[in-house]
Amino acid sequence: MTDEKILVGDFEASRPHLRAVAYRMLGSRSEADDAVQEAWLRLSRADTGEVQNLRGWLTTVVARVCLDMLRARKARTEDGDAAPEATTSPEGNAEEEAVLADSVSLALLVVLETLEPAERLAFVLHDLFGVSFEEIAPIVGRSEVAARQLASRARRRVRGAPERDEAELARQHDVVKALLAALRTGDVEAVIAVLDPNVVIHGGRPGREILDARNWVTSAVAFTRRVRAIDAVKPALVDGTIGAIYAPGGRLASALRFTFTGGAIARIDIIFDKAKLKTLEIATLAES
Repeated sequence: MTDEKILVGDFEASRPHLRAVAYRMLGSRSEADDAVQEAWLRLSRADTGEVQNLRGWLTTVVARVCLDMLRARKARTEDGDAAPEATTSPEGNAEEEAVLADSVSLALLVVLETLEPAERLAFVLHDLFGVSFEEIAPIVGRSEVAARQLASRARRRVRGAPERDEAELARQHDVVKALLAALRTGDVEAVIAVLDPNVVIHGGRPGREILDARNWVTSAVAFTRRVRAIDAVKPALVDGTIGAIYAPGGRLASALRFTFTGGAIARIDIIFDKAKLKTLEIATLAES
């Protein structure tokens, strides 16, 4: 067997672990795959003859790639661009899905999205994968003590976050998917069906409150038909709650923040203001 085949075999053996690390770091199926692919490219170009622990070396490479991606994502979001897809239903073979399913939840994702990139990396690598702070420190460009402090700060934020009902989050996600599906088909009655009878819609400008839900739904359906906008509307975590974003061409134009009562949408806050949009913590969610 050639050295190249041995290297490929070793990489493939580490792939489920690397994908799990990247997925927890990024919360995005597609970006996790990109990070793992980048790790392979770097491995194929590197001289690994002196590497004694290839899995550990690859974990470090993936972590560095993910950190760069998180920082770039943060910069894009601050500039008004949409955040990448986050999903709790990653595709892959059975072994990879089992690894990814382990302690990955929508509730955890909500909390991780609030962490700064370096905090998230330190927490994920140390608390979820047992990587030492000695190894984490050079990845984040800090001392070992500072890396430990990053993880500690992240841990406090994770523990201090309000407890989230995973089943309820999943139900709310389903409601939003049903809402978008109804808008996509132009089914006004199906949209009305997922709204509370007393739903209140705040229309994006101070003091503007829409109480006639049917008129708003009719206008929303007409808008999506007129500009064919529905494909640019995605379910999303908006400041830790289930909502949706409108991002034509990948640029964030508006966000919908939903409040639920009894399984129905009781309030919709429509956010257009660019300055306000930049303050939101957003990660889009898969619709399937």
